[in-house]
Amino acid sequence: MGIRVFVASSSCSVAIKKKQHDVVQFLEANRIEFEEVDITMSEEQRLWMYRNIPEEKQPAQGNPLPPQIFNGDHYCGVLEALRPLKKLHKE
Repeated sequence: MGIRVFVASSSCSVAIKKKQHDVVQFLEANRIEFEEVDITMSEEQRLWMYRNIPEEKQPAQGNPLPPQIFNGDHYCGVLEALRPLKKLHKE
């Protein structure tokens, strides 16, 4: 399954768009293969993302916001997930 980055292409938030751009740019710059999953285009994928983020990583209020990174079914997080991905890629 590999690395999947859950994004929202129709987000109105500049902060979310910047975070999504930063994650994708980092992965591309480090030649890490990934799949970009747009949760605004698939209710099934959006619900999968929500259900698979560990409870302790869920926001106090509302739903988790993109970008969210998974390695297969394993939740990696958001920007803090990038450092270990870079290490794994170089091994």
